[in-house]
Amino acid sequence: MTTSNNDNEKERHATWLELFFDLVFVVIISQLSHFLLHEVSLLRFLEFLFLFIPVWWSWIGTAFFATRFYTDDIGHRLLLLLQMGGAGAMAVNISGAFSNTFSGFAISYAFMRFILIVEYIRVFRTNTKSSESVNPLVKRYIIGFSIAAIIWLISAFVPFIEIRFALWVIGLTIDFATPITAGKLHSKFAPHISHLPERMGLFTLIVLGESIVGIVSGMTEQVWDVYSVINASLGLCICFSLWWLYFDSTGRLPIQILREKGEISLYLIWLYTHFPLVVAITAVGVGIRRIVSSDQHSALANSDLWLICGSVAISLISQSILHLISIDRENHDFTPRKKFAISRIVSAIVIISIPILLINYSIPIVISSLITGICGFQIVFDLKYHPHHRIF
Repeated sequence: MTTSNNDNEKERHATWLELFFDLVFVVIISQLSHFLLHEVSLLRFLEFLFLFIPVWWSWIGTAFFATRFYTDDIGHRLLLLLQMGGAGAMAVNISGAFSNTFSGFAISYAFMRFILIVEYIRVFRTNTKSSESVNPLVKRYIIGFSIAAIIWLISAFVPFIEIRFALWVIGLTIDFATPITAGKLHSKFAPHISHLPERMGLFTLIVLGESIVGIVSGMTEQVWDVYSVINASLGLCICFSLWWLYFDSTGRLPIQILREKGEISLYLIWLYTHFPLVVAITAVGVGIRRIVSSDQHSALANSDLWLICGSVAISLISQSILHLISIDRENHDFTPRKKFAISRIVSAIVIISIPILLINYSIPIVISSLITGICGFQIVFDLKYHPHHRIF
């Protein structure tokens, strides 16, 4: 069931089953977007952020299992089908996760984790007599993930919101800490060098796709005129810019270093930086939809202004980190390529200053134009200095 070292070195792409599994998460991201869309406030955003953690982590768990322990037998297919059912239940229960129907969300997440644990138990039993057994790593996962899933399951029956929330935090902390404490086992059984970056990129495409859906949905709620069409076009340019900058920012180097040198720090930074990135891009989609569907001749609400500017800024900062850790420090191009990471941070600072400087002049088309212009400048900067780009 496990892949060999030779298999790990070959190019490997997502299977049709993995892509089918991703479709369920398209629905979950859509539900998360709607959760934030209907009430843009600091409290609502924090709730949105918290709900995103188990959603992203449940997808990460399945992706990491597949990248290490590739199998396509009947058992795996049926177990993945059950996980898809759990993911669908999570989508249904997102809107009530902080209300009286909270138990549905907690049970759905716990169910998905228990199915993943069953997958790891199958690996454990298969590799008992293996000469290079992965069982120390798998056993750690089984124990840690089981404790976290049990805590989430218990929380579904706790009526007091403070205790319930505390249990969720404890459960997620154990979930996140379990892989981190694996130490050198990560390098010994490192993720696939081509498959995992592709999977992370596919999830990024899912949240970018939700931004496009937000633009289209916003236009259906708006009377078509010159201003609304321009705003929708600018929103599309923002999404396109984030796609462009992301797929020119990240690479395989952190995983390669993990596999060859056993260094785990860059790998963990690479992995966990993707979380604020996908959260920010999802929020960008909500912000664009709010802009497109708003009154084009009135100033944006302060919450909408901070949402779109803050989310684009966080996205750029996340991409700057991904770009910086994906540069080979032994390469002579390291110093000039740092400019790309620095320029993204500068662009993020400029964008986050917009709500402060233009709070009284936040007409939708002005805000969209400024953000699009800054993102466009970032692309031009990359085109000019990136050694692999040619304008013509």
